[in-house]
Amino acid sequence: METPEPLPGVPGPIAEPLRPAGHRAVRCALCGRPLTSTESRRTGLGPACDAALHPPGPDIRHRRHEVEQEPLPGT
Repeated sequence: METPEPLPGVPGPIAEPLRPAGHRAVRCALCGRPLTSTESRRTGLGPACDAALHPPGPDIRHRRHEVEQEPLPGT
């Protein structure tokens, strides 16, 4: 069976965008957006969804620890 001729004035099928060899479309597990960075593709989450699921821990360098101490002898 032969492929029919396209109608005049009607655009043909839209081609898929070219991807580098070995890359397939990977989507975020939560929101479904396409993942582009290597790290995002590895984790399966986009940066926004990853930050929502795994918030950064508290920065311990800026916490103050108040400690009760005995005065030093001889001072």
